[in-house]
Amino acid sequence: MTEEMTGTGGVSALAEADAPVFETLVQMTLDTFERSGLDPETYLLTRIAALVSMDASPASYLLNIGAADELGVPLERIQGTLVAIAPVVGSARVVSAARSIGEAFGLPLHDAGEEEEAAT
Repeated sequence: MTEEMTGTGGVSALAEADAPVFETLVQMTLDTFERSGLDPETYLLTRIAALVSMDASPASYLLNIGAADELGVPLERIQGTLVAIAPVVGSARVVSAARSIGEAFGLPLHDAGEEEEAAT
C-alpha cells in the first residue's frame, strides 16, 4: 500500500469514492432496490431500520438518510421508523443511532450530564 493510501489520504480517497471498496459497495446495492419490490420510501426506511439494528457508523446514516431526504421522505417518517423498531432493537441502539445521525449531519450533540447542568 502506498503512503498516499494510508492515514488521512486513504480516508480521503474513500470519502471521495476513489477506492475499490466504495465501488464494490455500490455494485452490491445497484439492483437491490429493483429486486426488493418495495416503493422507494419503504426501501429507504427499511435500510435505515437495518442500520439501527447493526449500530451503523455515521457515514452509513449520511448516505441513506441523505437519499431519503432527496426522495422527499419526511423526517417524521424516519422518526416513526425509529419509534417502531425501538422495542425490537432496544433503546440503546436507537440512542446510538440518534447520536450517529447527529454526527453524520453535524448536529450539535449534548450529553445528559450537560443538559442537567444547564437546567440548574
